[in-house]
Amino acid sequence: MTSHAALQPDQALSSSERVWESEILPVLNDYIRIPNKSQHFDAEWKQHGHMDRAVALIEAWCKRQPIPGLVVEVHRSGDLAPVILMEVPGTTDDTVLLYGHLDKQPEIAGWRDGLGPWQPVREGDKLYGRGGADDGYSAFASLLALRLLHEQKVPHARCVILIEAGEESGSPDLPVYMDALAARIGRPSLIVCLDSGAGDYEALWATTSLRGMAAGNLRVDVLREGVHSGSASGVVPSSFRIARQLLARVEDADTGRVLLPELHTEIPPARRAQIAAAAEALRGEAVDSLPWAGRTRPVTTDLTELLLNRTWRPTLSVTGAEGMPPLANAGNVLRPYTALKISVRLPPRVDPNRAYLALKTTLEKDPPYGATVSFEGDTAAGWDAPATAPWLEAAMDRASLAYFGKPAMAMGEGGTIPFMAMLGERFPEAQFLITGVLGPESNAHGPNEFLHIPMAKRLTCCVAHVIAAHAAR
Repeated sequence: MTSHAALQPDQALSSSERVWESEILPVLNDYIRIPNKSQHFDAEWKQHGHMDRAVALIEAWCKRQPIPGLVVEVHRSGDLAPVILMEVPGTTDDTVLLYGHLDKQPEIAGWRDGLGPWQPVREGDKLYGRGGADDGYSAFASLLALRLLHEQKVPHARCVILIEAGEESGSPDLPVYMDALAARIGRPSLIVCLDSGAGDYEALWATTSLRGMAAGNLRVDVLREGVHSGSASGVVPSSFRIARQLLARVEDADTGRVLLPELHTEIPPARRAQIAAAAEALRGEAVDSLPWAGRTRPVTTDLTELLLNRTWRPTLSVTGAEGMPPLANAGNVLRPYTALKISVRLPPRVDPNRAYLALKTTLEKDPPYGATVSFEGDTAAGWDAPATAPWLEAAMDRASLAYFGKPAMAMGEGGTIPFMAMLGERFPEAQFLITGVLGPESNAHGPNEFLHIPMAKRLTCCVAHVIAAHAAR
């Protein structure tokens, strides 16, 4: 490598497009076909072998890459989900850490005709199927970014790529691997994560914050068994009504505002300004791209407030239920219990354990009618990025202009990536580029999830550009 080389955008984009079409997409199709659901959604994931199949598929592709000095290893520890660790030597003493995951969310209903979670279908610029965009593409894009640098003999730091298999379950096993591989990972000065979102497909989007989560099962028991509603209603309180009362302690039913102060934080002025700029750039796209039913409308017409709601304010969602038979089997019975799966998104900087304790205490104390009430769950911390260094801000802008024709954009995301909070604690001096391909309608975790292929090709080049700028800073 020569010390003065710089990445040529036209050549990089041409190579990225060629490799994506001829080498990556065929393997990504095979990856989508594997139902390797994350361990919390498949209790027998190890016996089923799907995760091992996905790991082997990605491992084999990575080992074929023409990158001098590339090391690809799969690490396993007991019953923990495996991780793939890759190393590429560099020309500087610094380390860049690139992160992604390969486990998937469950199927979920609602896929349109001709599509399915384990069925890859390409329609124009979109590759449909579970996990392609969240986050199967990340291993391919990370290694291709380094391949682009080597093709043009552009210097870069030593790079470590970590692909885990438990992110969708909250990364429960990752701390074990981080400790075991600490010497191999080193002290990265730049961390690149390819598991986030984008406001649109027309620029490089950097995620500057992530919400945390307190999730669990709320259960209300009123009877040992169901009783004819003609005999019991009006005497036995409805478990569903009690559940509604309990949720009303946490959330204003009219506005959706979460009522517990422990779940709120002050929104920094800099983040408000970022979100206002993003709202101006996106205009109505962030709202219009959602699959609204009928005449449903958003909670407000102020786009800046909507983006603040989904990035820096707590929200409560009921994501599942038990104790309720399907409509076709629902007789005239007063049910003995209602159980609800509750997902509370927490703003960055909120202590998730303190928030969970407040939530549990509020739901369980003084239950109406003396009903048996329990709330059991777990938490994940949110994350707020450190101030962006001038070199990184300039590099992201130059990369976005080179490959998208527009400056880079930045805002928070409403989801959770547990690994980011972990990395922020371990490497407080590191700079972060948290980005991804999950733009409008890509619908990660839901039906009709897709990977926007041109976005993936250009984002790969942007990552290469930023890694080159890191070495030249």
